[in-house]
Formats: sequence, structure tokens, C-alpha cells
Amino acid sequence: MPKLDHPQPTPTVSNPIKQVKEGKTRTSRKKYRDPQHLHPAANVVISILLGVLAFTCIFPFIYVIIISFTNEESIVRNGFELIPKEWSIDAYKYLWSMKETLFRSYGVTILITILGTIISVFMITFYAYAISRPQFKYRRFFTFLAFFTMLFSGGLVPTYIVVTQFLHLKNSIWALILPLAMNAFYVIIMRTFFLKSVSESILESARMDGASEWRIFFKIIFPLSLPGIATIALFSTLGYWNDWFAALLYIDNPNLVPLQALLMKIEANLEFMRKNMDVAILQKSLFDTIPQESAKMAMVVIATLPIAVSYPFFQKYFISGLTIGGVKE
Repeated sequence: MPKLDHPQPTPTVSNPIKQVKEGKTRTSRKKYRDPQHLHPAANVVISILLGVLAFTCIFPFIYVIIISFTNEESIVRNGFELIPKEWSIDAYKYLWSMKETLFRSYGVTILITILGTIISVFMITFYAYAISRPQFKYRRFFTFLAFFTMLFSGGLVPTYIVVTQFLHLKNSIWALILPLAMNAFYVIIMRTFFLKSVSESILESARMDGASEWRIFFKIIFPLSLPGIATIALFSTLGYWNDWFAALLYIDNPNLVPLQALLMKIEANLEFMRKNMDVAILQKSLFDTIPQESAKMAMVVIATLPIAVSYPFFQKYFISGLTIGGVKE
């Protein structure tokens, strides 16, 4: 009986144009993957790592606060503990006993920080704006002059002679302000910021409308440069708030001692009493009542807390101003 040939199924011919389109789509999906999109697992891992890093940054300050509220006898017996067995506010009571001196030093520090920051910001922005404009004939010379001071300084002795003998600023509030008012690194940052953020065509339009250079600066340049100016202001504020060396050099009047210099004197007195406490029994008994270690930590808290509280107000300008002004493409 002859075998019947079964008809073979005819292969389906797909549309070649459709195949090409699907291939291009798959290739484009692989090639143009969104770099901002993260896998959920990777997102969780990165979030945990950043959280741990943030905690390691803030943990030392939390630990300092805990030690400042620890009883001094507990520190002597058990050392520094994360959860102390005995809590106490003796360190803050000790600092409160000299509240008049502390408040006066706080006032001096706040005064020099506000005045110094304002003066420093205007001096730096004026200088940086001048050397950033192509119309200024000597911009290269003054740029090199600012950069040169970053590599070589006049030294401590010539600076002291200029401030005390020529400017006669010793025992003056200006001795704490003027030496820190100009910073060449901040000038370079602001110069780069002006070059990248302020278009010359806008300034030319303002000049054609009859605006003066002062009006251009305060009406156009200043509003456009708020991120960079806020960054420089934050740097200057930190510099003035934490400065103690200028007071050590130029200030002998106790009414003009800023906070950081006063805290250093208090700590130095505690160290001196510790090393010489066997001079007299009365001094030793007096020294035993002073919270030494916790008082030092309390000094750190009262010196750092105002800056830590004020920093979030600058944060929205800080990152953009620093990256735009400090990175040149």
C-alpha cells in the first residue's frame, strides 16, 4: 500500500521590517538605559551605606554632648561611656558661674562674625567680579596676584608688624576682622562662578540701557550669584567663628576676647591646675570640685551648636555654589 505523503507545514515568513524595528528597540533599550534608574536592591544597599556614613559623621558630636552631661566621678571611675551610669549638669553649672565673661565673649564673637562676613563677602565679590570681566585691562595681573598669595605668604612676623606698628590695630576689634577679610582661594572660586554663571550679553544689554557698573552689580550680578555668595559667606562665617589665633596675637584687653580664645584659656587653666594641684591643699580641694573632662566637652557644645543650627539655612545654596564656582569645564 503506497504511503501518502503528508504536506509539510509551510514556514511562516515574518515581516522583515517588523523584525528590524524590534531589533532596534531591544538594542536601544540596552544602549540607552536610564543611568538614574536603580534596581530596588541596589537602592536599598546605597541608602544603608549613606545612612551609616551620615551616622558616623554625626555620632562624634552626639558623643560629646553625652559626655558633657556625664558626672565627673563616673568618668574617673568608668571612663567615657555611651550610656553613662550617672548624669549631671555640673559642667554647664561651672560654665554658668562665669556667665558674664562667656556672654561678653559671645557678643564679641557674634559682632566680629557678622561684620567680618559682610566685609569679606563684599571685598571678595568686588575683586572677583573685576578680574572676571574681559573689559578689565589688568585682570591677568590681579588674578596672578591673588593666586601668588596662595603659594607664598608674608609670614607671621611681617604680618604682626603691619597690623600693630603700621595699622595700629592692637587691642582693637578690627584686628580680629581685617586680617581674615580677604582670602585668595575664595576669590578664585567667585571668579570662576562669575565666568560660568553670568553671561556677558546680559551685562552689555544693561550698559546699552545706560546702567552704571554699580547698578549692574547690585541689580543683576548680585541676584544671579546668590549660590556662590552664600557659599563664600558660610566659609567666612566659619572662619571668623572658629578663629582664636588673631586674639592670641593682637588682643590683651579681656573685654575683647572672643569665645574661642576664652574657651582655650579656660582649658589651659584647667590643665595648669591639674599639673600643679599639689601646690596647696586648698587648691587641690578646689580643683577636685571642678568637672574637668565634662567641662571641656561642654565648651565644645556651646562653641559648635550655633554654627550647627545655622548651617541648614545655607545648605540649599552651599552645594550648587561650591560645585559651580569650583569646577571648571
